[in-house]
Amino acid sequence: MKDSLVLLGRVPAHPDSRCWFLAWNPTGTLLASCGGDRKVRIWGTEGGNWICKSVLSEGHQRTVRKVAWSPCGNYLASASFDATTCIWKKNQDDFECVTTLEGHENEVKSVAWAPSGNLLATCSRDKSVWVWEGQLVAPFCFLPTVDEEDEYECVSVLNSHTQDVKHVVWHPSQELLASASYDDTVKLYREEEDDWVCCATLEGHESTVWSLAFDPSGQRLASCSDDRTVRIWRQYLPGNEQGVACSGSDPSWKCICTLSGFHSRTIYDIAWCSLTGALATACGDDAIRVFEEDPGSDPQQPTFSLTAHLPQAHSQDVNCVAWNPKEHGLLASCSDDGEVAFWKYQRLEGL
Repeated sequence: MKDSLVLLGRVPAHPDSRCWFLAWNPTGTLLASCGGDRKVRIWGTEGGNWICKSVLSEGHQRTVRKVAWSPCGNYLASASFDATTCIWKKNQDDFECVTTLEGHENEVKSVAWAPSGNLLATCSRDKSVWVWEGQLVAPFCFLPTVDEEDEYECVSVLNSHTQDVKHVVWHPSQELLASASYDDTVKLYREEEDDWVCCATLEGHESTVWSLAFDPSGQRLASCSDDRTVRIWRQYLPGNEQGVACSGSDPSWKCICTLSGFHSRTIYDIAWCSLTGALATACGDDAIRVFEEDPGSDPQQPTFSLTAHLPQAHSQDVNCVAWNPKEHGLLASCSDDGEVAFWKYQRLEGL
């Protein structure tokens, strides 16, 4: 099984500190990493080797916890423990911080861009989720204004969680937002009459929910937790054939599959490949695992098989896994050991 995940290379991305998170740009040509050294690094290939193209070091005063690319690939957002989020504009291999978003009372734990490109979400240890609106000049791109402080406006502060909010992620094609929290729940939000509201609470995990990932269709959501399980949630629209009850016009989300018994420690991250449908997990037991849905399994009660398991993918906790959006099977991971590793995943016959 281990031969189905082959190491392509490693880079010391954030020496002497933790590497917290990774994000591929939309074309899959650049990888952003962030870490405890307060820096963001941009990686690309030259001569078949991964090299650091740029270091973003002037934006934050504390650990950078998450990074996210805009849908157009021209902007990068970074969320930090200094309670701010920086927006960086890409110009060739250089990046300029054009705006700093302030308002959270504590560490910003995650940032995510809506598929339209005109909304950002951030979340924090202050238990809140903020939705920000930016100015559009063309589909999926922002135009920094002369008064850059006015470029982004907070349009909603959501206080649905009762504890630290760990992660936010947008639906791949709709303005539907999901968040994961230390309160063991997942919340879903949508806009209603010019304000954002919590439209669903997903309960079932028995400890902190660390990360979330929508499948390519957006009809299913995967969550991973300190309880060492992965849960797959499915959206059911009002009037669905399965008879799942819905409240008014809001869809209902139901847990249709739980992956348990595979992980020995906290699952910190989960990534759903948009090209193949494979699920990868990053775990506190230093391992990376890949799961695939069994062919012919019931869509209402799907089953998944473990198709790859690397027990010592890193020398310490694995914090993040990220599938390349364009190249089949290319997976990046990062760890408390400060390294970024690149892997080639290929499902072997007979698995």
